[in-house]
Amino acid sequence: MISTHVWVITGCLLLALFSFDLIHAARKPRAVKTLEASLWTIFYIVLALGFALYLSQDVGAEASNEFIAGWLTEYSLSVDNLFVFIIIFRTLNVPAERIQSVLMAGIALALLFRGIFIAIGAVIIHQFVGIFYLFGIFLLYTGWHVGRGGGGDDDWKEPRLIQSLRRKGMSTISLAVIALGITDVLFAVDSIPAIFGLTNEPFIVFTANAFALLGLRQLYFLLGNMAEKLVFLSHGLGLILAFIGFKLIFEAMDGTGVKEILGLKVPHISTNFSLLTIVSILAITIFASVIRAGRTRE
Repeated sequence: MISTHVWVITGCLLLALFSFDLIHAARKPRAVKTLEASLWTIFYIVLALGFALYLSQDVGAEASNEFIAGWLTEYSLSVDNLFVFIIIFRTLNVPAERIQSVLMAGIALALLFRGIFIAIGAVIIHQFVGIFYLFGIFLLYTGWHVGRGGGGDDDWKEPRLIQSLRRKGMSTISLAVIALGITDVLFAVDSIPAIFGLTNEPFIVFTANAFALLGLRQLYFLLGNMAEKLVFLSHGLGLILAFIGFKLIFEAMDGTGVKEILGLKVPHISTNFSLLTIVSILAITIFASVIRAGRTRE
């Protein structure tokens, strides 16, 4: 159970970070250079790791490991989702200097929607542990879909709502913000059950999402032209989602009294093993993508 003072400290930190990022983006509306984006991306990664260290000291090592596993999963999904953001901005012809502002508005909507979804999910899980069966099966399907190349340029088709608002004369910036909001709701459908597969603590689920989202603006400018080079990312994400799907199903079995399957004991997947698995899959995915990109250049 997370104490009130941890909630307060974390809430103040996230609010300060978002406010700073919002003011910075509003004061200097421009296309961010690679060096600046790199430095800010490193800053947010170090900040997330620092928060994990704080959790290990104030809450415990288990909570810290759950946060890192959840943050890594959400951060990786965010990288894959950048494909869709790029297509949205290109399709709607958003000026490069206004992309920062649109991303910040999208992040604000994402934090709001995910906070609501996490609260609803926590209540459902508390009342009905069997919901993990549904979450697990859904993540297995999503993992299969993503792993076989279900992500990418074809994932975003301009919704009818956007088409209708465009015909009514709504500005490009407003259309882009609405498009990001709609898209993030769809993204949250698989990302939130995935984090709940790593921890049942709503605080960890929300902070893992929040720290990943706060670094998304700079990550967009850093990886905007590089994301397509991570050719094996979708395969790695598919494996991660499938792994978490199996973990959820095993937890649902344990919670509903199913201790054995065909005479075999239902395995318990620890947080440490989950973290090791996620880190290993991401490392192999990135390494393989780098090797593939190098061979392609040759």
